[in-house]
Amino acid sequence: MFSSSSISLSFLSLLLTVLFTPITTNAAHPDFIMTLVNNCPYPIWPAIQPNNGFPLLERGGFHLDKLSHRSFPGPKQHWAGRVWARTGCAGSPSGHFSCATGDCGGRLECAGAGGVPPATLAEFSINHGQKDQSSYTVSLIDGFNIPLTITPHEGQGNCPVVGCRADLLATCPQALQLRVPAGHGPVVGCKSGCEAFRTDELCCKNKYSSPQTCRPSSYSEFFKKACPATVTFGHDSPSLTHDCSSPRELKVIFCH
Repeated sequence: MFSSSSISLSFLSLLLTVLFTPITTNAAHPDFIMTLVNNCPYPIWPAIQPNNGFPLLERGGFHLDKLSHRSFPGPKQHWAGRVWARTGCAGSPSGHFSCATGDCGGRLECAGAGGVPPATLAEFSINHGQKDQSSYTVSLIDGFNIPLTITPHEGQGNCPVVGCRADLLATCPQALQLRVPAGHGPVVGCKSGCEAFRTDELCCKNKYSSPQTCRPSSYSEFFKKACPATVTFGHDSPSLTHDCSSPRELKVIFCH
């Protein structure tokens, strides 16, 4: 039998242990949050593709209704990849899923697959820590399908809002227009010169792959004039990649 005094001492010991033991939880406090905002008057299907060796976020894609948003924590380590919007998506009774622009292989969750051009791309290289730099840019190298901007929050350094607010579908040159159905449907995308004509010069390939030989074209200049805060060809100005220290949130906004 235990005495009442030994039980009291045991209880006191247990109470002190509970009171002074640090509490730990599995709830992760993210180093940053990524928020995707759909300000368009129609639904979109955002897609996320990590660069090789980096984790997949949000299974690579999801539905986002008009005038809505979705926030999610980023990985705890360095991450690099791209985000774009798929438009005009629909499923079939057989289970096939397809999109007019940005399609990633007939699936809702892209699972690491890239999108079919033309598509406006938000590109990131995200680092954590007080002195680490996160870089981001909006690229029209793969053409345009939807207005898109990147807005960083609580960062320090060179952290501007960048991207393309203009709707280039209305002004896209005829030679670059993507129409669905082909040839006579509405314009759903504006191709790059590379995508439209596949020449080495416009694609900055082979002998045109260096900064000296990869030059802007009349097609890239169409994009640059409308959206100067974007990258429009392979060796566009490196100053358009912005280095922002420790942003708390990176917000990708579709339409405005």
